[in-house]
Amino acid sequence: MNARPARPAGPARRPSGVREVIRYNWPMYAAGAVTAATGWALARHLPARPAALARAASAGAAALLTTSTLATWHVYDRSELHSYDWLSDLLPDGPGDHLVVCTGLDEASRPVAARYPTARQLVADLYDPALTTEGSIRRARRHAPPAPGTVSARPDALPAATGSLDTVLTVLAAHELRRPADRTALFTEAVRTLRPGGTLLLVEHLRDLANTAAYGPGAWHFQPRATWLRHAAEAGLHPAAERRIATLITAFAFRSPAA
Repeated sequence: MNARPARPAGPARRPSGVREVIRYNWPMYAAGAVTAATGWALARHLPARPAALARAASAGAAALLTTSTLATWHVYDRSELHSYDWLSDLLPDGPGDHLVVCTGLDEASRPVAARYPTARQLVADLYDPALTTEGSIRRARRHAPPAPGTVSARPDALPAATGSLDTVLTVLAAHELRRPADRTALFTEAVRTLRPGGTLLLVEHLRDLANTAAYGPGAWHFQPRATWLRHAAEAGLHPAAERRIATLITAFAFRSPAA
């Protein structure tokens, strides 16, 4: 199935920064703030040892709120992530005919289209409310609905003809496919749609030491580096380039076999 090109309509929306991330995830931030305040307040009325534990819990919650907020600000407001200056390191010739894959929140299609205005672009949204149940995604979609021309799709049925694309881009989206079978299907479909020597560009937070230090248990929402490498290998893709962005983001360029 072919889709018509999706191009930016009107002024580009401001990409998500720390303000939007807090807006989308406000229940978690509120829970952290309540935990910190409650622990500190309870400590005043408890015996010495329980009071020390309550203060420790309060301090831990406050520290996690602080580090995660600062990390988010650094990545989304201060780094080169949203400028896409890093893209030329991974795609020196540009994305060519490309498909942007998102899972509820698309923040890649507009800046990529603006940077490469002559490239043909398609946009596929894999959002499935029955599977993507996080409240943050629902709130994000209300704030930033899909761009005009976006096609609803499934991981096993991307809206592009076989061998029709130079690049498939998935930016901070693939980790929302929580079922391994869906991630496998996405990689398999990417290979189907790519021309020989085409590129699957995957950009993700990883479940690694840096993200765990910044986000604590929240880093378990991400996948380890080994998971993405395994999915690529199973689909017949090989790593062609890799780049870190603001320490906490990793961009992979996986190449399909040449003819």
